[in-house]
Amino acid sequence: MTYDVKPILVISKCLGFDACRYNGGIENNSFIENLKKYVEFITVCPESDSGLSTPRDILRIVQKNDKLEIVVSKTGEDVTGKLCDFIEKFLTDLGDVDGFILKNKSPTCGLKDAKIYTSVDKGAAIRRGKGIFVKKVSNKYPNIIIEDEGRLTNFKIREHFLTRIFVLANFRNAKKSNDKDMLRNFHLQNTLLFLAYSQKYSKLLDSLIYNDESFNSNTVFIEYEKYLNKLLERAPRYTSNINVLLKSVDSFKDNITQDEMQFIWNTIDKYKKGLVPFSVPLYLVKGYIVRFDLEYLLNQSFFMPYPEELIHVSDSGKLIH
Repeated sequence: MTYDVKPILVISKCLGFDACRYNGGIENNSFIENLKKYVEFITVCPESDSGLSTPRDILRIVQKNDKLEIVVSKTGEDVTGKLCDFIEKFLTDLGDVDGFILKNKSPTCGLKDAKIYTSVDKGAAIRRGKGIFVKKVSNKYPNIIIEDEGRLTNFKIREHFLTRIFVLANFRNAKKSNDKDMLRNFHLQNTLLFLAYSQKYSKLLDSLIYNDESFNSNTVFIEYEKYLNKLLERAPRYTSNINVLLKSVDSFKDNITQDEMQFIWNTIDKYKKGLVPFSVPLYLVKGYIVRFDLEYLLNQSFFMPYPEELIHVSDSGKLIH
């Protein structure tokens, strides 16, 4: 696999790019630092970019009847309009984008964990919800993947995020070309990966690609993108990953010993139990594919959907899946 097309990501500026947090701080993140070489980042801080000072008083999301406002906690000033004006202009000017990494718990960038209060006065939050920037992004890009730096410490979430943004970046390149052969090559390289994600949508994509009589680039790319977004909505189940691995093993199982086959089974079983990440059985099977020079499988994104330098098996949870 090659990664000539860099994913385009919008990222909160405070995550290693600028000291723009409310307290004048910056939050460095090793995963994001490693990612810089492989993606194109577009940075944003809705608060400082809209003209609020750094450092600044803490902002609160305040619920007034059925309306949410962003209010300066110390003064009670309503800055909702100022923030919305900036956000709408930013999103209007934003071109192609493959995903977002935003600051967790932020009143503007929080995914689901922004605190919502009944007033600016001291008191406990009544609930948590989306920050104002995330709401606007979700409205404009209903299919886009949005994560925060906290969730990306989870291996499975991080793996799915990386897979999705690199697949979408390559599709974006094929779509821009409007070339049916380029789309078919993209589809062929991702055949096993798509099968692991969803048999249903994999078959629908197959029908678009391999029906020569109805292939019309003006409509196929639109339909293909719709099904592709559906396919990539959720990470593959571990059982689906195992099924695709075993399908690949079928290509060389007659050329290996019984002990080797048993070792493959044992390794897959450890993945099934959550004791090792998927990269362990994946690398094992890929080793045999290299050994037997199975070109079709070597070109499959399933075996390396994103640059291996981004693989890090640390996880915030006790089990990998």
